[in-house]
Amino acid sequence: MSTEHEQFVNAMGDTLATWNLPRATGRVYGDLLLRGEATSAEQLRTDLSLSSGAVSTAIRELVSWGLARTIPQPGSRRLLVEATGGFEQLLAASHERTRAFVRTLRAAEDLTENAHAATRLRDVTDLFTSYVDAGEHVLRNYSRS
Repeated sequence: MSTEHEQFVNAMGDTLATWNLPRATGRVYGDLLLRGEATSAEQLRTDLSLSSGAVSTAIRELVSWGLARTIPQPGSRRLLVEATGGFEQLLAASHERTRAFVRTLRAAEDLTENAHAATRLRDVTDLFTSYVDAGEHVLRNYSRS
């Protein structure tokens, strides 16, 4: 693995860790994005110096997020795995979590102690609402291209 490849893989690990996914999951995803062909869990384990459990968990998480797919091998229980792109599913899930946060903020509007607190709460709610609206716009335009 080249230094640049390793740096990208580690950067993906760090990035997905900020989204509350295990660093190993991000590293596996980064490696899969750079591969030209599907690969085995064993190869990922060897190339990334990860445990079998970390690779297995990473693959399950990536598949559940729509970021990877597994490919059965005829006559074998072994699966190959490849990246699917699918980053838009991760963003859509992030937007859904943010919409839940906005609903919680809105539910607290009647609980504020004074006008200053109400304004501050509305400002935070508006900020996150704008974030989701802008993100949804980006995803809609992305899916058209």
